[in-house]
Amino acid sequence: MDWKLFTSTFATIFLAEIGDKTQLATLSLAAGGSSRWSVFAGSALALVATSAIAVLAGEALSRAIPPIWLKRGAGVLFLGLGVFFLVGSRNA
Repeated sequence: MDWKLFTSTFATIFLAEIGDKTQLATLSLAAGGSSRWSVFAGSALALVATSAIAVLAGEALSRAIPPIWLKRGAGVLFLGLGVFFLVGSRNA
């Protein structure tokens, strides 16, 4: 196992997920539900499933598109979304 890749992936995803809408939805479900373990198991399984889809899609895309272009495209998309949200928040 590539521990450096594992650690950087864990840290990146962990920090990205803190305080996002998924975590807030999970918090809300746990607060209103009778079984925290059911909420934990359901949310954990959902995150695993979405991560599996992302890994499979990334692997399929990397067969057709060189990884450097995928990284560049993701970077441009992140920047574009950031600008979109900044401009959109000023108009609200």
